[in-house]
Amino acid sequence: MISRTQFGLALAAALLIATPAVFAQSAGESVYKTKCSMCHGLQGTPNPGIAKNMGTRAASDPAVKAMTQAQMIAITADGKGKMPAFKGKLTDAQIKESVDYFRYFAK
Repeated sequence: MISRTQFGLALAAALLIATPAVFAQSAGESVYKTKCSMCHGLQGTPNPGIAKNMGTRAASDPAVKAMTQAQMIAITADGKGKMPAFKGKLTDAQIKESVDYFRYFAK
């Protein structure tokens, strides 16, 4: 039979091992949260005021869902309308990963 102390130590060790996995962010999520979420919203839905002023659409908007990954990558890299270009500010991989993260909200 396991003593309370042994059980407590085993539980604490398991939590310490599992905690980094719970809090780990994907590269796309990290870039999205720091560079994109202020306009596109944390969950891919912009604030109504920002959406109106900036012309930002939600990830679930049919026009956005109809875009290909390549189109979104091009818009993110080169900018469009009021959206700034991120080419030279982010790597190609970071742009792709942040687009993939944003596209996740449309599903």
